[in-house]
Amino acid sequence: MTTTNKHGGNDFQAVNIAVLTVSDTRTTENDTSGQALADRVTEAGHNVFDRAIVKDDVYQLRAIMSKWIADPSINAVVSTGGTGFTSRDNTPEAIMPLFDKNVEGFGELFRHVSYHEIGTSTIQSRAFAGMANSTVIFCVPGSTNACKTAWDKIIKEQLDASHKPCNFAPHLNFAPACETRG
Repeated sequence: MTTTNKHGGNDFQAVNIAVLTVSDTRTTENDTSGQALADRVTEAGHNVFDRAIVKDDVYQLRAIMSKWIADPSINAVVSTGGTGFTSRDNTPEAIMPLFDKNVEGFGELFRHVSYHEIGTSTIQSRAFAGMANSTVIFCVPGSTNACKTAWDKIIKEQLDASHKPCNFAPHLNFAPACETRG
């Protein structure tokens, strides 16, 4: 249950987040991108509910993501890796068919923000997001800096029920609806 604070906004509510690293080479010992995301999740007051590393294989990706989407305890997933253009980058092809709705603006906003950091190379990112079974899913590139950018400049605010005028919390089955832009 989310309550309203004295300033008229919603109080912060911790979100249960699963962190997925998509890689053929990363292990728990060298997964700096997944670790950066997990650290930021906990620093923001949310819960790392589950964490996994999976090979960049369409069916392995769909299996873990489907499991998390079906779990009512998981409110959000942040995935890192597999969003480029190599033959082994399969995250969009694997995950997008699972969405009930696409979050069209996420990839656009990520590339806009990223442009100011890495210039035109940002066009090689196929970052994307969507909703499935009241779970919001953000898929970002595998570089540690890209993960930090995505979390710090976009995802953190969108998972914070107190962020105005709107955020994803109301769509995760535990918060009131967004305010209008008046």
